[in-house]
Amino acid sequence: MTAATFGSVDPSAATPATTVEVLPPGLAGAAGADVLAVPVWAGTGGSPAPDDSAVEALTAYGTDPAAVVATERVKGRPGEVVRVPVQAPAGLPARLLLVGVGQGRSADLRRAAAALARAVRGRDRLATTIGAGTGAEGARAVVEGLLLGGYAPPAAGTRDRSDAEPVHHAVLAGRYPEAGVNRGLLSGAAARLARDLANVPSDVKDPQWMADQAGRVAERAGLRIRVWDADQLARDGFGALLAVGGGSVRPPRLVRLDYVPDVAGAGRSRRPVVLVGKGITYDTGGLSIKLRESMVAMKTDMAGSAAVLAALSACRDLGVRRPVTGLLALAENAVGGTSYRPGDVVRHYGGRTSEILNTDAEGRLVLADALAYAVDALDPEVLVDVATLTGAATLGLGRRYAPLYATDDRLAAALVTAGEAVGERVWRMPLVEDYRRALDSPVADLCHVSVDKRLGGGSITAALFLREFVAGRRWAHLDIAGTGRSEKDDHEISRGATGFGARLLLRWLETLR
Repeated sequence: MTAATFGSVDPSAATPATTVEVLPPGLAGAAGADVLAVPVWAGTGGSPAPDDSAVEALTAYGTDPAAVVATERVKGRPGEVVRVPVQAPAGLPARLLLVGVGQGRSADLRRAAAALARAVRGRDRLATTIGAGTGAEGARAVVEGLLLGGYAPPAAGTRDRSDAEPVHHAVLAGRYPEAGVNRGLLSGAAARLARDLANVPSDVKDPQWMADQAGRVAERAGLRIRVWDADQLARDGFGALLAVGGGSVRPPRLVRLDYVPDVAGAGRSRRPVVLVGKGITYDTGGLSIKLRESMVAMKTDMAGSAAVLAALSACRDLGVRRPVTGLLALAENAVGGTSYRPGDVVRHYGGRTSEILNTDAEGRLVLADALAYAVDALDPEVLVDVATLTGAATLGLGRRYAPLYATDDRLAAALVTAGEAVGERVWRMPLVEDYRRALDSPVADLCHVSVDKRLGGGSITAALFLREFVAGRRWAHLDIAGTGRSEKDDHEISRGATGFGARLLLRWLETLR
């Protein structure tokens, strides 16, 4: 992506902005680096403990390790970064950092590496021993943290932004298993791709632009791709997708991406896992128009489709063993003379009808079309949809947990476990059967929002609406309205689009056999 024009996102999920190299243990790997960063553990009983590599480094710089930790009041908390004032000996970096790694868990290491990446933005070369010897999971967490913490969003203009750029090269000096490093590179780069897609402004990004990016990803990642234009959507009966996009001069699209594993022993003939992403490239609310303040972040209302596309981009390189199909339901919800209206009845793919009560609840409509198509055309073994769907998602869980709804206990548990492993946490919420009657309509098969204004539970009723279109298949729904965007940098989370869901989906897909 060029800074001047935004243009197209680089779909190469294997080419992160920061290059990573692994060298043998010892300070030799720090030669030529601008910064050397070594870990301090939180220890037990509140006693911080520099590890062997930190002791070696501090001694080489002519300092007493215990005295430095005490003088600089180092605690070892995950993500703590302390610069040590030193006179660098010949051959070692001028800047020495102590980085807290907590108890050395994957989450601690990811946070530590992310904080380090922010501290060395604009630098050319970093050397670090954070996470050395912690195994493949530790190495993966460190690499993910470096890539995500150093992330800078795409930007246009003439201002010099070099100080905000990620460190160009990171040297990991120590025992870092190759498999862990490689998986960290792939999953971290996928999340960065999801962030890039969602952060591009909507004067550039429309349904066709997203379809073009999907085409570039498909070419690099060995995916089959099919794109429906407006005429083809009308021919095949995607009435809700057409209704939502009808008020915009930039017509809707549906994108299908198919990954077929070429891993020896993988089941080519098995029914696919289907991922469905909400792709509202801008959301004004339609005729039920949003307040101005609520529109500002709506370029990220396609974050679900970005997460799905990013996950598909890395399936081949990560060796996912199951066939995976991604569906991106893309539309711009605009205000115009042909906008759909409250009171309309729309006909979904497959014939089911929905009464429209609020045009600002458009995401569930486009997802319903895609889910109905998946059931009819793909015979999926399992369906998972991802969407920035409801403001209600944040009311009980805030902005660091995403509500998860599922019709299958094993599926729900697997997604919860995957989320914990990568730091994209989800909390299973109930599909309350008593709330289903709030979707009954006198003029259509169902209403797409609750008719009972006193009921509440907006995230639950949205999930119940989607469940109507999965025909009893194993299905899960991730509502990332709170987690898909952030107002500030926080550990590995970036301000703006967070890429939430891409790493979770990949981690889950990696476990399937």
